[in-house]
Amino acid sequence: MYSGSVFTWSPRQPMREKKPKDKETFQELALFRHKLRKFLRFSEDAARACGITPQQHQLMLGIAGFTGTGKATISEIADFLQEKHNSVVGLVDRAVQSGLVRRAENAEDRRVVVVSLTERGEEILRTLSLMHHEEVRRLRRDFMGVEAERRAERTSRGREQSRSVEHSAN
Repeated sequence: MYSGSVFTWSPRQPMREKKPKDKETFQELALFRHKLRKFLRFSEDAARACGITPQQHQLMLGIAGFTGTGKATISEIADFLQEKHNSVVGLVDRAVQSGLVRRAENAEDRRVVVVSLTERGEEILRTLSLMHHEEVRRLRRDFMGVEAERRAERTSRGREQSRSVEHSAN
């Protein structure tokens, strides 16, 4: 059962009988999860190859793209990363020390910290984004190919069932 951001399951919930579609659903979910994990591994390796951590890459991507302004507050970054505010403050501190981002106080509210990319951060993010864009295109082709194959299988099965019904009616 899904409620907001937490999944719950009770062993008292009755197990329903396995239906033939379960196997197909499990395979589809497993394939998606596998491809997603491969993409995440690619992303982690690419970040490290560019001399930053995967978390710094996600931070920079959130700053550059999440709000559409090229800058973000700590709260906006925390939302993007789905992390706690204090964890993001530490990540930003380390990224400032690495020369990837800069922080500035909001002119209207000095309690608000606005984070933006440095020139070095922009260069690294641009490189990573080109690499990721190509990988996303490849994955999209893979997914579309798999989905087209599944549609063809379902169509073929439907035709076979129709023929079977026609033959038994004759």
